[in-house]
Amino acid sequence: MTDAPHSFELLAGAGRSPVILHVPHSARGIPDDVRAGIVLGDEELERELGHITDAHTAEIAEVATGIAGVMPWRFVNRLSRLVVDPERFPDEREEMRAVGMGAVYTRTTHGGVLRPEDIDAEPLVERYFRPYARAMTQAVADRLAATGRAVIIDVHSYPSRRLPYELHGDGPRPAVCLGTDPFHTSPGLLGAAREAFGETGLDSPFSGTYVPLEFYGKRPEVSALMVEIRRDTYMTEPGGPAGAGLERLAGALARLVDAVSR
Repeated sequence: MTDAPHSFELLAGAGRSPVILHVPHSARGIPDDVRAGIVLGDEELERELGHITDAHTAEIAEVATGIAGVMPWRFVNRLSRLVVDPERFPDEREEMRAVGMGAVYTRTTHGGVLRPEDIDAEPLVERYFRPYARAMTQAVADRLAATGRAVIIDVHSYPSRRLPYELHGDGPRPAVCLGTDPFHTSPGLLGAAREAFGETGLDSPFSGTYVPLEFYGKRPEVSALMVEIRRDTYMTEPGGPAGAGLERLAGALARLVDAVSR
């Protein structure tokens, strides 16, 4: 099966930039044939999209790109994570699969049924997940070839109040949560993020980073950080319009981009 070119987009930055702003969860689009496999009614689905979508994060990345001194590259998912979640593994055995949120979700943020539990996930994985993973792997490889390193900054958001699906949501919920990896998150990258954003916390309520498997735990030249922005700092929850905080956060993200581009 061929890649799905309209499900994601790589937006070119400066040739000398090692930075890829990865925006995996900002979109709400669901193709009609995928929608047919979701059991929620239209109003229920809209409500779920409000809870699960990292709304306006693509705009935060876009504004940051426009004001950064060295334009970063952007890899943006153009479909909802309810189609597939590109940051899971298709055969994962980890805890998110246990709550119906593996690569293809079967449960909602509140534990309701999204799809039948016995769904054959392979067609969705083959059509959407694997092309995305291949393209992101190539994007990182291209930055390595061009600059000798790659810096993946994962741009997410999270609700101000814990949702039922959160397995580790009882800890701090800072204005910006920085998700780290012991191999791929250097002290320098972490320090630059703290300086850029100000009020930050580490790995709570969400932890870890996204690195394509080809490089994960193998290539120290690939560094990564997850930036989780608490939604009440820039938008009306759930799923509402953005506010003045968006420009401020985009400025902070641009400062981070510039700090790690030098």
